[in-house]
Amino acid sequence: MTQQTITLGGGCFWCTEAVFDRVRGITDVESGYTNGHTLNPSYDQICQGDTGHAEVVRLTFDADEISLQEILEIFFHTHDPTTLNRQGNDVGTQYRSGIYFENPEHGDIANDMIRQMSQDKLFGAPITTEVQPLANYSAAEAYHQDYFANNPHAGYCAFVVGPKVDKFRKTFARYLKPD
Repeated sequence: MTQQTITLGGGCFWCTEAVFDRVRGITDVESGYTNGHTLNPSYDQICQGDTGHAEVVRLTFDADEISLQEILEIFFHTHDPTTLNRQGNDVGTQYRSGIYFENPEHGDIANDMIRQMSQDKLFGAPITTEVQPLANYSAAEAYHQDYFANNPHAGYCAFVVGPKVDKFRKTFARYLKPD
């Protein structure tokens, strides 16, 4: 087993976490905050939008079972990488699209994919996803971890997260973890 990590920001971390919890080869998903200027920010500080952090999920994956390219394919197709600082009704820099890497090779892979998707005009609008080295990461509060699994009937989960998970299941069934 070859364990690697990548940190992804695709809007609200509850949505992104719920998708990647279901992907085979992903061995851990942790919601958190990254690439801001405040040390160990709280969710309340993040929501104010002035810490510079993005809401993210830190993925640990078995590179022998799923490649970074496959993870990024899922990532790009389960959020809108063309809206700057926004995903649906979630607006602010904390909801930006981003790929944050610890391994420089992962940054190269992400940049190559973005370049190719842009050349192919895959999304019909410019991709705004930032690709940066991971900096100042901290885990989100405990109640954010496994939020969708613990709160499937909460309004946001039922109307926003659930449909995103359903779309993932239909579009990427080949990547589903076995039940």
